Amino acid sequence: MQSIHASHDAMTATPTPASPAALGHRYSGATPKLFAAFTAVAMFGWLVSTFLTGIHFWALPLPAGVEAQGSLSVITSQWAYVAGVPLALVGALYYLAVVLAAGLWWQTRHPLILKALTPVTAVGVAASAVFVYLQLGPIGAICPFCMMSAGATVVLFALELAILRGSELPPVRALLADARGRIGGAAITWPAIAATLAALVLLAFYAATLAPIPGN
Repeated sequence: MQSIHASHDAMTATPTPASPAALGHRYSGATPKLFAAFTAVAMFGWLVSTFLTGIHFWALPLPAGVEAQGSLSVITSQWAYVAGVPLALVGALYYLAVVLAAGLWWQTRHPLILKALTPVTAVGVAASAVFVYLQLGPIGAICPFCMMSAGATVVLFALELAILRGSELPPVRALLADARGRIGGAAITWPAIAATLAALVLLAFYAATLAPIPGN
């Protein structure tokens, strides 16, 4: 019985934050504040992208005779979709993944998450740069909410670099070996629940367009 209870406790125990002594890493005193800002910006990006996704699902296509101008000319352009999927939805899922990673860091404080977020945020900046170019060039119109999202990706990348600059982190190989026992199970539960709820919001947006409502 004691061994069963011990096994149950081991499975349900919340993983302890990564030990600096064990990994040889060091965070600066500003890291928690910088990462709090990082988390807030990621949530803002998710909010903006979700708003734009709602427009795609509920307001488009435009009624006959309505000409797309300004922001609408951007989000109805051929470049606003990837294989028929709105870029706003792709952005919302991107920010959702970043928020999930941020939640994992708050749970574990593991440096591998910071290392992983570097290429993720860099890809976000590159994708935003392309879409900003398309707005300024081929489309010839500006979508303020799209620009807010683009700005959020730049801020996320800058905050990520600031955190890394003030930290001393071991190689990825060492972090991967340590992370196997620290990232997963109880550590991922609450971030995963929050991410699932946010994904369900997006699903509900889409499901509303399929409901038998006059005008759909």
